[in-house]
Amino acid sequence: MTTNKKVAFHTLGCKLNFSETSTIARTFTGNGFELTDFSSKADFYVINTCSVTENADKKFKNILNRAKKLNPNAFNIVIGCYAQLMPNSISNIPGVDLVLGANEKFKVVEYLQLLDKDNSLVYSCDINNVNKYESSYSVDERTRSFLKVQDGCDYKCSYCTIPLARGISRSDSLKNIKISVSKISSKNVKEIILTGVNIGDYGKGEFGNKKHESTFLDLIQELDLTKNINRFRISSIEPNLLNDKIIDFISQSNLFVPHFHIPLQSGSNKILGLMRRRYQKELYADRIKYIHSKINDVCVGVDVIVGFPGETDDDFKETYNFLLNLNISYLHVFTYSERNNTEASMMGNMVPVNVRNQRSKMLRSLSEKKKRDFYNSQLTKNKSILFESENKYGYIHGYTDNYVKVRVPWDPKLSNKLINAKLENIDDEGFVRINFDNEQKTKKLLSYSDSYR
Repeated sequence: MTTNKKVAFHTLGCKLNFSETSTIARTFTGNGFELTDFSSKADFYVINTCSVTENADKKFKNILNRAKKLNPNAFNIVIGCYAQLMPNSISNIPGVDLVLGANEKFKVVEYLQLLDKDNSLVYSCDINNVNKYESSYSVDERTRSFLKVQDGCDYKCSYCTIPLARGISRSDSLKNIKISVSKISSKNVKEIILTGVNIGDYGKGEFGNKKHESTFLDLIQELDLTKNINRFRISSIEPNLLNDKIIDFISQSNLFVPHFHIPLQSGSNKILGLMRRRYQKELYADRIKYIHSKINDVCVGVDVIVGFPGETDDDFKETYNFLLNLNISYLHVFTYSERNNTEASMMGNMVPVNVRNQRSKMLRSLSEKKKRDFYNSQLTKNKSILFESENKYGYIHGYTDNYVKVRVPWDPKLSNKLINAKLENIDDEGFVRINFDNEQKTKKLLSYSDSYR
């Protein structure tokens, strides 16, 4: 196809969505379309949606309004989790021209010829028929890439819509993943982040084949042999699937960094039961303890939900104190919001919104304290820092292998470079600073240039 049409993408939600947006964008460029920024005038705007929280739904409508203002004559296409869950409702929103479900979104280019400004079109199959795996990875930012290795979920957490939006658990093959890694490495990417809905469940096949052809441990052992990639990072893994063998392997790994993100959701066993989580807080505490026994300077992030139906003041205090006394590095705090067609939305004892917000604020403050304590524990230590490529208000930012965020005055020579440096202090905005004079910097850049693998 030859065209001079421009297309712009906007992604809401998780790293998995970013990997898929990048893959879908490549189908456009492969058919002659020109990619442009979402803040620019385009002929097609594609919005990849999330529906984990009510706030994600609201963000979608704001993004759609931006597209309509940029070019009222453009075609607006909606894909992603929200599109699968609420296709007909979305199609009734003024300005939406095409809604594609989970099976259809990877073929969006094929649907363009059907677009009609007089009619909003919906193509979305039943979620029970969403069982094919689509390989995806991002290469939009040279520094790091999001690589999808698994999709869907067989868990039935009472608050979660993801199984309704993405279908059953299924995985890419080791062969395909290694091909994707090879393509990513050819783009001078230094770090790959493994993503999925439930990546610890890696290995289940397509079309309901529940036999694990490979395990998550098999996957990371294979990837640890990769050439021309400096780092692998695991995006998130369920505590009941993070076994000793995985932790032991990462403790000795060549490429996997000392960083775990492990969903907790609540520090109350009563609430965990209502959530239908597959563990109790004692198992979670054991996982954290074992990680620290095996890996020095490890960073551990935690997901937690506040204001779940039936969460009393005592339940919240139990969660707060559990997290306060846990050796963790930061929190991602989610304020519970009702999701249609979930068991939790039909429970009684709803927590007032103002109480949910107050609890969220308390845990966010705790997160800042935990992060500060972790950063302080890393000062005076030499760490490998991977710098990004963006000039943010006169600074360039980077991350250590154990996820300490560093910033120094903008210097384009540092972009996409791995530099070893001592972490010296924490600035007023909570970033870790390093200092080296120009001569030292030049030597380090020569030592840790693109040729270093």
